[in-house]
Amino acid sequence: MTLFEKAAEFAIRAHSGTVRKKEHIPYILHPMEVAAIASTMSHEEELLAAAMLHDTVEDTDTSAEEIMDLFGSRVAELVASETEDKHRGRPATETWAIRKEESIAELKSTDDQAVKILWLSDKLSNMRSFHRMWLKQGDDMWKSFHQTDPAKQAWYYRTIMDAVSELREYDAWKEYRHLVEEVFQEV
Repeated sequence: MTLFEKAAEFAIRAHSGTVRKKEHIPYILHPMEVAAIASTMSHEEELLAAAMLHDTVEDTDTSAEEIMDLFGSRVAELVASETEDKHRGRPATETWAIRKEESIAELKSTDDQAVKILWLSDKLSNMRSFHRMWLKQGDDMWKSFHQTDPAKQAWYYRTIMDAVSELREYDAWKEYRHLVEEVFQEV
């Protein structure tokens, strides 16, 4: 079994029974899409494994140590780059800006192109989802998020676009830019 296959199998188990809250689809489809997007920019097996695992530490009972033990330091580092400190014990609506600022600071401080590819892949998957919602609901869609202000959401997604702009030659970055511009056109 390859590292990627092992990661896919692990992610399927870790996310078993969960759905993506805004779309009501099996959660595992998101990491699969992230891995598919990442594969258009890199064939690094550790990166593709991390794409499958990127939400396991943040959103399941999986620990960072478990990822390290099972998949090695490179995969663990990549997953950690995408794992937010949830500031447990405080409401998500209260910590949204703090979490995003911390994450962006980490993204901006790296020279690791694989980290940037992982971030772009994850955020492109999110923007595809947002775009589908936006076409159906317009800006009312933000009412169902922890951060209901579309201007703050726009700041976050535009800041990421700038932070990964070294990937601008890839179709994934171009699609991301297009979706950000369309969804946040009036913000």
